[in-house]
Amino acid sequence: MLIIKPQIFCIYPEIVFGFSTKIGKARPLPYNFNLSFSVGDDESLVRENRENYFKTLGLETDHIAFQNQVHSDIVTCVKKGGNCGESDAMITDRYNLGLAVVSADCTPIFIYDKLNKVIAAVHSGWRGTKKNILFKTLIELIEHLGSNAENLIVYIGASICQKYYEVGREVAELFNKKYLVLQNDRYLLNISHANYDILVKFGVRKENIQCSLLCTKELSNLLYSYRRDGKFSGRSLGVIAMRQI
Repeated sequence: MLIIKPQIFCIYPEIVFGFSTKIGKARPLPYNFNLSFSVGDDESLVRENRENYFKTLGLETDHIAFQNQVHSDIVTCVKKGGNCGESDAMITDRYNLGLAVVSADCTPIFIYDKLNKVIAAVHSGWRGTKKNILFKTLIELIEHLGSNAENLIVYIGASICQKYYEVGREVAELFNKKYLVLQNDRYLLNISHANYDILVKFGVRKENIQCSLLCTKELSNLLYSYRRDGKFSGRSLGVIAMRQI
């Protein structure tokens, strides 16, 4: 099983983090080591995949919080595992409770408040980015959980890179031109950069942000991409949790 673990979290032994890839238990095409129930894959295989994945990370499946990701600006504070309903960002201050984001092109963002011991997991495609889902998550951390931007450690996970993220004019017009490249009458959008700028403008230290350079569409043998594979794309699953040391 190949699990992506960013360097920025590795220096904090209390943080458990993993971002899954296609490489896990041997599974039939086209879904491989898929961790989503919503793509048409065999549910018994998905359930077994999840159990193996979480066990490898030292987590329990029953202690993982999931959300119905709907490209919204809804932020949910969670206290227990299971499905927390429709939202695109979750926050918790509970130990041994994992926050999960499923992904196949959209930008996943994971946050750790190293002082207050709070974590957050955000799903931000172009819709969520335009709706300021990340900014609203940061506001929730500051105003209701006592966080300070300078204490936040952030990982922006693998997503579709700009050279493959073509959008129509109606979407391009929603974003600052600095995030767009016009190429052969096509608009190419950089969502990771837009979210990075939100963090920096909010006061998160640049040295406390790690942005993955992995492109979901480009790495067909490693990562899932809805843009590349359509309805036959599985999903990766990023999860963050805290444990008491």
